[in-house]
Amino acid sequence: MTLSLTVSDEVRALAPGFTHVAVEAHGLVNGPSTEESSALLDDAARRLAVRLEGRAPHEDPHIAAWREVYTAFGSKPSRTRNSAEALAKRALTEAGLPRINLLVDVYNAISIAHLVPVGGEDIDRIEGGMRLVRATGEEDFVTMAGGEEVVEHPDAGEVVWRDDAGVTCRRWNWRQGPRTRLTEQTVSGIFLLETLSPMPPAEAEQAATELAELLQKFSPGAEITVRS
Repeated sequence: MTLSLTVSDEVRALAPGFTHVAVEAHGLVNGPSTEESSALLDDAARRLAVRLEGRAPHEDPHIAAWREVYTAFGSKPSRTRNSAEALAKRALTEAGLPRINLLVDVYNAISIAHLVPVGGEDIDRIEGGMRLVRATGEEDFVTMAGGEEVVEHPDAGEVVWRDDAGVTCRRWNWRQGPRTRLTEQTVSGIFLLETLSPMPPAEAEQAATELAELLQKFSPGAEITVRS
């Protein structure tokens, strides 16, 4: 079954240059990080360094565009960074990126290699379709604090991904909730690559194709579809 993904008119008005490519996969095999997935992250960090040519991540034109959009909906982009910038900053440190699990390592590698926000959600944990909207401020966002489950609410006007049960990711792609994250038990996933002008749509599609090929490599029996 194809998962429904919609973008509200209010979000399109806020960011006319926004596009996204989805990679939907069924029959995935996830598990702990491996030497191979760790090597993918190391290689992606090297590709990132070549891409930046000594610049800080926020100086890249695509990341600069994300900062402008974050400011437009009332967020402070230096404090709540988009996911690609946050990952890139960590990737360039001596400690590098943490290893989470096989699927997360794969999509994080694509994110930093192409400097594009990429999110992964467990389709079996999504209720209804996914919608990118501007929040009313009353929606529930279930997260963890101090090892316990807590409910937060987005700011009014904040851009969020949500499903029928509540918010799945706050501030567009800043913080994902635990309810729909990819775990070692995940068998069906949706991976979203999100871009703004000036990144050409063709580059996002290239990144999505690379992601799909890696998913197929690690889950040879999976059924994988790339949706522009």
